[in-house]
Amino acid sequence: MKKLLLLAAAVSTVFLAKAQEEPKIKVTGYLEAYYGYDFNKPADHNRPGFIYSHNRANEVNLNLGFIKAAYDSGNIRANLAVMAGTYANANLTAEPGVLKNVFEANAGVKLSKSENLWIDAGIFSSHIGFESAISKDCWVLTRNISSENTPYYESGAKITYGTKDGKFTAVALYLNGWQRITRQNGNDKPAGGLQLTWKPTDKITVNYSNFLGSEGADTVRVNRFYHNVYGIFQLTDKFGVTLGFDYGTQQKIKGSNDKNEVISPVAILQYKFAPKWAVAGRFEYYEDKNGVFIATGTPNGFKTKGYSLNLDYSPIPNAVVRLEGKAYDSKDKIFVRDAGAVNANAALTASIAVSF
Repeated sequence: MKKLLLLAAAVSTVFLAKAQEEPKIKVTGYLEAYYGYDFNKPADHNRPGFIYSHNRANEVNLNLGFIKAAYDSGNIRANLAVMAGTYANANLTAEPGVLKNVFEANAGVKLSKSENLWIDAGIFSSHIGFESAISKDCWVLTRNISSENTPYYESGAKITYGTKDGKFTAVALYLNGWQRITRQNGNDKPAGGLQLTWKPTDKITVNYSNFLGSEGADTVRVNRFYHNVYGIFQLTDKFGVTLGFDYGTQQKIKGSNDKNEVISPVAILQYKFAPKWAVAGRFEYYEDKNGVFIATGTPNGFKTKGYSLNLDYSPIPNAVVRLEGKAYDSKDKIFVRDAGAVNANAALTASIAVSF
């Protein structure tokens, strides 16, 4: 009897160890509801056309909600997330059918037993910028202009290499285009990108990302080359600084050496003045004189300064209640108020975001 008990214990130990080794599917979720008040009072309740996140005005709505399943065996990984919200409506209008509701869908294989080297393919979050679609992870409730007008998502394949100490990561990407899941009709030229991230300490992140591709059908396509540089510096446990700079060029016409330029510096300061409270301020400038991303039809094009002040209250670690005031000041009269053109736009936005 004693031998049988010992044998049963040994078998159960083996099965328990086997179960612990088995990869599991982790299910998570995110939901963010918001209310935005635009002082210019747009009749159609839409914020200015260059805003794609929290873009509805004078109404309560869902910005982004998703459910995500993640699988990781150590050598194989996969992610699938489906979403709803005004973010999806604004950003995925060009995608067909059910792809409009895909937040993330990708699979990857580890290429080396000894090195942190992966190849992944599918739909990913963008490799450009320090602000993502998940507002809770950003220092300010709404996105800066350069984040709004660079890809939130991308599709294709990528190879990722990371050092064993986690201080350096390099990513090379093959993409279907600039924020596209499906390839643009008539355009058969793939796009590509590079991302280099250096984290010398857990308080400093320095990143360079780029994109090289084309826009338009093959007969008229123009080349686009975009660069994004940023640094995140947590100077103390309470005070942090983020600095970013974007610079992009695009051919004026196919075959020409003449290029249109886009520039955008951004600075954000965040101060955690109490255990559950934080305040942040952001200054940004965006210049797109020739309408590469934001066409205005005005003499000076889009030359706009942005000012944001943000207050966060986090009653628990996975939830945050936020309030942001934002003002835009443009060189030309590109905004509309009372059916007339004006230089300025101001808004208040409040949100509740929960991750689970």
